[in-house]
Amino acid sequence: NSPWDVELRDGILYIAMAGHHQLWSIDLGTGQAGPLVGSAREGVRNGPLAEAELAQPSAVEFDGAGLLYFADSESSAIRTAEVLEPGGDTGIVAGSNLNLFDFGDVDGPAAESRLQHPLGLAYYPPDNVMYVADTYNSKIKIIDIDGRFVETYLGEDNGWADGTDPRFDEPGGLSIVGQTLYVADTNNHAIRVVDLATGSTSTLVLSGIERFAPAPNEADYRGTTVRLDPRTVAEGPGSFRLDITLPPGHKINDQASSTVTWSVAGDGVVLADDADRSLTGGTFPVEVAAEFRSGEASVTADLVVVHCAESAESLCYIKQLRFEIPIAVDGSGPSPVIPLPYDITL
Repeated sequence: NSPWDVELRDGILYIAMAGHHQLWSIDLGTGQAGPLVGSAREGVRNGPLAEAELAQPSAVEFDGAGLLYFADSESSAIRTAEVLEPGGDTGIVAGSNLNLFDFGDVDGPAAESRLQHPLGLAYYPPDNVMYVADTYNSKIKIIDIDGRFVETYLGEDNGWADGTDPRFDEPGGLSIVGQTLYVADTNNHAIRVVDLATGSTSTLVLSGIERFAPAPNEADYRGTTVRLDPRTVAEGPGSFRLDITLPPGHKINDQASSTVTWSVAGDGVVLADDADRSLTGGTFPVEVAAEFRSGEASVTADLVVVHCAESAESLCYIKQLRFEIPIAVDGSGPSPVIPLPYDITL
């Protein structure tokens, strides 16, 4: 029921079973699975493993001493379970165990610290620290296990920035390989890479992933396809203009992900590097620069537009839209602007 994370140790797979408010285990040798920690009642009560109350545990990670840490996301706390000890108990490490709604963004002694819906953990043996994806605070924090102290490692307000002063947007998962911390930067739709020696952050570039995308003429495409008449244009710089009209009183949602991605078959059109972009929270028209070169090309633009009523922002609609336009480039002349028009109706 909503398994959110796993941790393997000595042939036992430990599972953060968020939906049941429990930690489960699977003996990979026998195939036996079952609850290990938690009564399935949502809460913050600590005690013997089977009697403890958990609140959507979403990450599990052992420290160097064999103590299982878990990110108890709904209580905004980092807790522990003595799963390797006979008659083990659960405990609180960081955050509050007063109630389910005691959250915040406070560094300091672990018992006084406050987090907000943490979703990721990663243990770093050389420093004996636990890295925490403090998700709703858009920060990466460190728990000093020996000193029982919590401090912000990286991040401030949510956003996107690389370098030594990075920004994240609700990071949801962490993993360490060597001296590199990988961050699933959920709302930025990216994997961020942190050099633990310097604290410098970069964004992982995934090359060749376009090979896994459906072909533009995929038969099972379920959106609306707009096939425009062939267009002959002059050589030189120009652009494509996404001329999308939303229903009256609607706007592009500023939280859900709206995007446009492009594909070009042929050598007649070269799109700008930023052609694939987020449309979230923006407005139309949107202009994408292009270079038109002698030859022919078939251009496809795939849009996902999440729009909502301005008077009821929780009422949203999703429109999938695909433009297809053949381009022939011949001669020279004024810079062409090619409109891609569509009226979205309810």
